[in-house]
Amino acid sequence: MSAVRQLRLTDFRNYRQFRLDCGLEPVVLVGANGSGKTTIFRLITGEEVADEGGVERPKRATIGYFRQDVGDLGGRTVLAETVAGAGEVATLGEELVTLEHKLATGEDLEKTVERYGEVQARYQELGGYEVEARAQTILAGLGLTQEQVANDVGKLSGGWKMRVALARILLMRPDVLLLDEPTNYLDIESILWLEAFLRDYPGAVLMTCHDRDVINRVVKRIVEIDGGEVRSYTGDYEFYEAARALEAERRAAEYERQQSMLTKEMRFVERFRAQAAKASQVQSRIKKLDKIERIEPPRRLIEKSFDFRPPPRSGEDVIKVSAVEKRYGARVVHDGLSLLVRRGERWAIMGENGAGKTTLLKMMAGAVPPDAGSVTIGASVTMGYYAQHQMELLNGETTVVGELTAHAPTAGLGVLRNLAGAFGFSGDDVDKPVRVLSGGERARLVLAKILYDAPNLLVLDEPTNHLDLVTKRALMKALAAYEGTIVFVSHDRAFLRALATRVLELSPAGPHLYGGRYDEYVRATGREAPGMRALS
Repeated sequence: MSAVRQLRLTDFRNYRQFRLDCGLEPVVLVGANGSGKTTIFRLITGEEVADEGGVERPKRATIGYFRQDVGDLGGRTVLAETVAGAGEVATLGEELVTLEHKLATGEDLEKTVERYGEVQARYQELGGYEVEARAQTILAGLGLTQEQVANDVGKLSGGWKMRVALARILLMRPDVLLLDEPTNYLDIESILWLEAFLRDYPGAVLMTCHDRDVINRVVKRIVEIDGGEVRSYTGDYEFYEAARALEAERRAAEYERQQSMLTKEMRFVERFRAQAAKASQVQSRIKKLDKIERIEPPRRLIEKSFDFRPPPRSGEDVIKVSAVEKRYGARVVHDGLSLLVRRGERWAIMGENGAGKTTLLKMMAGAVPPDAGSVTIGASVTMGYYAQHQMELLNGETTVVGELTAHAPTAGLGVLRNLAGAFGFSGDDVDKPVRVLSGGERARLVLAKILYDAPNLLVLDEPTNHLDLVTKRALMKALAAYEGTIVFVSHDRAFLRALATRVLELSPAGPHLYGGRYDEYVRATGREAPGMRALS
């Protein structure tokens, strides 16, 4: 891996000078949706060209870019698809196969032998003979089973294809690793594996991420993009938040001082403008005012606040699961599971891939029936169910306010606009077509529809996927104050810490209930997730 020291973006339109000392420490880009984080990536890769200024990067540097749009994968096994993304070593591997065929047939033997020696030497130098083993390790770390690895990648769901696309980039081992929200669709076990991989990565890492724990454990520098300005902070996310608050206070005070001075000077000018005796002083002050560089009004980070209507009170027994069995073909997902969720409890459902977390939530929501046993919803319980597939059910041809109107046709337009505003759709945002919304915006729209109904039971399957850090924090605060019952699955440890009062771990050995918060679960088990080893 070449020694990439700097990747510099300088003075292009809408940004002040932006410099990355790549290779020194992992860097995370933070900023609101639309602030330009993805644009930075595209400028680095050359997909977009700066209107002004330019991008400087070492000529021989290799760049790997993981993005949310993985394209149409299919026609190869997961392993073959992953290996194909390994860059030069993958190309050399394919050439070796072709050359070996020529050697077997005796075609152009002298030139073939010479070329074979050259390619084999380079292939070995790049670790080509270990590439499949490395691919297997990465795929396993990202949670793919041996059965999945051996099958056609086209048969995987979108979330699993994202993992394969990420594995391709990691296997490539580029000098510069650009990762756009790599933890989306990953479970906690895979996130913890990725944390370790990135901490030990020998090249440059530049990423966007909405997981506070990942930021704190992986990156050493936080680069904020806000209003076309770029600021760099050395430290973890808590340090960044504190430093940002102090910087905002300083800039606000500086702005107020200048405004006070300008007001005083303008008063003098206006008062004495018509007096001949003061003409020279007035002109002097006007010239002084013309030369002063005006400080822009400070931009303030808008703290979202979700306003939930208080739900009606439910009965004490909210969900009763009795001897439930569920199978998919020969695979047993649940075998005699029983539990009772009581009013006001917040259950976090944890377990490795395939443990049946989402299946349990679907049975609670009535989306799928159990094969045996029963799921009973208690008296006076009204349910709100959030699942990832609901974002796909939104009508792409309608607008945000149109989608809300279809959900609540008797509500007034003012009520629905206020609802949209509470979930981050302000001003003209309510007239955006659904088809142009980002993943985070779609998630907020689905949550708005669910919470408008003020259910007293929330069943939430990965509700923070696609949400930025500011929106996620607002949702956590709102749910912490929510008066109903919550059963949820989440891979976000900050979300788990903020909400869970009980942790149900699903495992091959059987379910186990931990009657406490997530941190108590970690202390009791010695691990952060069911599939991890105990912390040393």
